[in-house]
Amino acid sequence: MAIARKMIQIASQDCGVDVVKFQKRCNRELLSEKEYNTPHPVPANAYGSTYGAHREFLEFDLEQHRELQSICRDFGVEYSTSVWDLTSAREITSLQPALIKIPSATNQNFQVQDYLCRFFEGEIHVSAGMTTTRELEKLIDFYEEAGRSRDLVLYACTSGYPVAAKDVCLLEIDRLQRLYGRQLGATGFSGHHLGTAIDMAAAALGLQCESHYEGAAPFRYIERHFTLDKTWKGTDHSASLEPDEMRRLCEDLRTVQAALRFKETQILDVEVPQRHKLKWRELERQREDAELPGLVKPLNRMM
Repeated sequence: MAIARKMIQIASQDCGVDVVKFQKRCNRELLSEKEYNTPHPVPANAYGSTYGAHREFLEFDLEQHRELQSICRDFGVEYSTSVWDLTSAREITSLQPALIKIPSATNQNFQVQDYLCRFFEGEIHVSAGMTTTRELEKLIDFYEEAGRSRDLVLYACTSGYPVAAKDVCLLEIDRLQRLYGRQLGATGFSGHHLGTAIDMAAAALGLQCESHYEGAAPFRYIERHFTLDKTWKGTDHSASLEPDEMRRLCEDLRTVQAALRFKETQILDVEVPQRHKLKWRELERQREDAELPGLVKPLNRMM
């Protein structure tokens, strides 16, 4: 909890993130008895003698999540959690955060999503990693039938840790907007790659799609894993951003968002003095104005 509090503080105050998201699992519900009692497949990453003990060591209970939500509120940042099972969905729904996430691994668990559709009033965010087109269509149809598609935020995602650039497949952002954008509340991108260059392209592409497809959902979210130290034990840290990277990411994303727009007028205010000083036809006109006095000037131009 002390580490979590420090991460919230740094992410919100030093980096400028908008949302801090945790994970919630009921390990007895997710894992079979055999999986629960089998040793961790990578012993160097284990926090327990079995995989179940490892997962339990890392898990926050509901009251700890309530405290995390309060800490987020204190630091002026939105709290959220990804839920992996029905028990976790029930517990986090009781906190009524602004948004709850469904990870790629759980996006075909419609028991969990049905519970959220019926009892959770906020946005439901879903990642589309390792998901076929047929499964995506089933997902969209489910939210349409539940009357909650406008609360659905769908993320383009490749499930891997880390993901090589060639496997990020950013054009999936375009495909999601083209196929489903008119039905969704918003779209986003969830990245597990190295560095932040790809996120800039994701923001530019997402905002471009938003303006390109009539009636398309807004592109509103970019999600990245966060760590205080990439050398910490665990599989996700190498694909996570440390504080300096997260700060640069937030700054650069806001710069891209500010820049990606059409001109509101043919000549912007910032261009007017440069036009008077540098534009060829403007310079010609200024020379003519200087050479031709008074009423003679328009007569000469007419001739």
